[in-house]
Amino acid sequence: MQLLRESQITRELFRHFNRRQEVSKCWRREQGLWVLKDDSFVEDWNEQQYEFLVQCLKNTVTTGGLVLGAFVQERLVGFASVESRRFGSKKQYLQLSCIHVSCESRGQGLGKKLFQFASYGAKFLGAEKLYISAHPAQETQAFYHTLGCVDAGEYDGELAEPDDCQLEYAL
Repeated sequence: MQLLRESQITRELFRHFNRRQEVSKCWRREQGLWVLKDDSFVEDWNEQQYEFLVQCLKNTVTTGGLVLGAFVQERLVGFASVESRRFGSKKQYLQLSCIHVSCESRGQGLGKKLFQFASYGAKFLGAEKLYISAHPAQETQAFYHTLGCVDAGEYDGELAEPDDCQLEYAL
């Protein structure tokens, strides 16, 4: 696990990173309850999305946040980012803005390790909780819930994407 500097975050860093995720079911909120629905699609990033990701991660570092990279033989296989802006009624939250493991490296505990390091980093930056606007895919939600994440006590309207599940994790 490595803390990345702004200069390390380039499009080249992600040259071999495979974001692909085949989704068959997603959690959706209906009448205040979470319901698992059939929803098949493939999630992947195109070149424009990778370029946007690079800019976002660079911004995370320049504004005082953290970007972590996991490498195998100098090849990026996972990354996570924690933003520096504290928010919530008691300024208790920092956002876990990204956590991704390359397709071929999933299922080996790497996501859990990235999450743990991101949690340590957020605590070091003074947060009491991580805030996660998480993809609603069944597997993604299972990952977060296994780690102890729960529905967020407060929703941040700026961060909440329409279909995402708003979660928190006590540090």
